[in-house]
Amino acid sequence: MTDLTESGRQLIADIAARYGLSQDAVEQMARAVSNGGGTMAQFNIPELGGGGQWMAGGMTMVGDMFNHGLKATVDGLCAELSNGMANAPFFKQPQTIAGAAWWPADLGQPSSVGGQNQFRYAYFPQACRVALDPGNGAPVVLLDTLDHQIGGFSQQQSGYGDPFGGVSFSSQYGQFALSSLPRIGAPAPEPQPIPQPVQPEIQQPAPAPVQPVAEAPAPAAQPAPAPAATDDILGTIEKLAALRDAGALTEEEFSTKKMELLARL
Repeated sequence: MTDLTESGRQLIADIAARYGLSQDAVEQMARAVSNGGGTMAQFNIPELGGGGQWMAGGMTMVGDMFNHGLKATVDGLCAELSNGMANAPFFKQPQTIAGAAWWPADLGQPSSVGGQNQFRYAYFPQACRVALDPGNGAPVVLLDTLDHQIGGFSQQQSGYGDPFGGVSFSSQYGQFALSSLPRIGAPAPEPQPIPQPVQPEIQQPAPAPVQPVAEAPAPAAQPAPAPAATDDILGTIEKLAALRDAGALTEEEFSTKKMELLARL
């Protein structure tokens, strides 16, 4: 059973026909845009060149990075989906255990939910919050997402004592653990007493006055070194592509290194 609304299904069919794409590919992109709060998307869609990223009013990256036609297609597709979601919901309200939301009602509806075993999480981009249900009877935890625009979550085996179930997220700044976000309502650290100066037991005679010496002018601040040029990164990717074509690198090794280099832009 699909969770697409009737308006979402019709819009996806219309967009797919105009862009010459399958409805499945457009639906996958719609979910990626929805998970990004309507402002960004991380996707891996074969019809659109494999893996890539899109950000509203920002940078669009596709697997074939020099295919400008593909970039224009992805940019236009994501912009239309984002505008469509602003006018009508594409997906039905997410299902929750016992038919009721487990997060605070004032957060509204999440753009994405997930979990593993008893642990659950939900992301609310408009409220800049992530809600966490540990699943062990403890209260729901709220995290402040600050200025992160979260595009997706991943979960792996957590370490001992990890209260967030091994969940991490990706944003415009990179990949982070949920534990890096501040908790809402966490008590502020107690102020530490200011140490008092210790008075010497024996008073030393005051030193003779010293004539002031004119200070030499401070040397002019040197400009900070400029970051690596974008052309250097693109040139490195081209060299890696040549190594891949020559068989020196696998496609997986090339894709991994390319995404690392693109993250520096």
